[in-house]
Amino acid sequence: MKRAFPFYLMIFPGVLLFVIFRYLPMFGVFIAFKDYTPFRGVWKSEWIGFQNFVRLFSEQDFLLLLKNTLYLNLLDTFIGFPFPILLALLLNEVRIKYFKNTMQTILYAPHFLSWVVIVGITVLFMRSQDGGLNVLLDALGYARIDFMTNPDYFRPLWLFHNIWQGAGWGAIIYLAAIASIDPALYEAATVDGASRLRQIWHITLPSLKTIIVIMFILRLGSFIDVGFEHIFLLQNPLNLQVSDVFETYVYRIGLVQGDFSYSTAVGLFKSVVGLVMIVAANTIAKRLGEEGVY
Repeated sequence: MKRAFPFYLMIFPGVLLFVIFRYLPMFGVFIAFKDYTPFRGVWKSEWIGFQNFVRLFSEQDFLLLLKNTLYLNLLDTFIGFPFPILLALLLNEVRIKYFKNTMQTILYAPHFLSWVVIVGITVLFMRSQDGGLNVLLDALGYARIDFMTNPDYFRPLWLFHNIWQGAGWGAIIYLAAIASIDPALYEAATVDGASRLRQIWHITLPSLKTIIVIMFILRLGSFIDVGFEHIFLLQNPLNLQVSDVFETYVYRIGLVQGDFSYSTAVGLFKSVVGLVMIVAANTIAKRLGEEGVY
């Protein structure tokens, strides 16, 4: 301990962050099984068992919330997840160092923009009256499109935002994995006459298989979590049928209506589903001969 004290000191802020914001809040899970009121407190509130969960599954909006949440997650998993891998492969093939570094900086930059800024720019650019895109469509003789209020455009717009903001940052870990591949493998493939595409298919992708599996398992852990801020900022009464998910429902029930016990039960349901998904995915990966997360 004395010899490694500087290292323990270095990880202390991260550990403290997890304790305060991840472990201590678990105490609040109790209220999902109680009829909690702030005046009585956690311990004196009436214990009602699984009534909040029964209410959740019997709610008229439950199937709509589940459908919207799963639909958005499937889009993000099967369309958004491969983008960082593809981007890392493309960046790795760039041979001009200055151009490669410039492109990496441009692609990483959106990660540091908040959803408020991204959605704000989108609204200014796409609003029906004076948005730049609609002004251009009007100048070209096409009808204006109500991008922000038409439910048909909500999901493509949400997915585009996710890819644009996260693909560059997500590619970092794959670029690091590619950098660890033995260059002798590529040299041997070049001697054998393999093209760059063949080298990617037979060397790069197989070398990335383990890290892809791990990242996919971690992605499944938040499968039912689509993120509150992004959805909430894009949401409006006209696209509610396709944009209402568990996060916005919890906000509406918990913070707006003050039903803390029920909203906690909804959050706990999400967490349990995420836990089941990550354990199942890790078990399948282990049985298929991959390393998995644990």
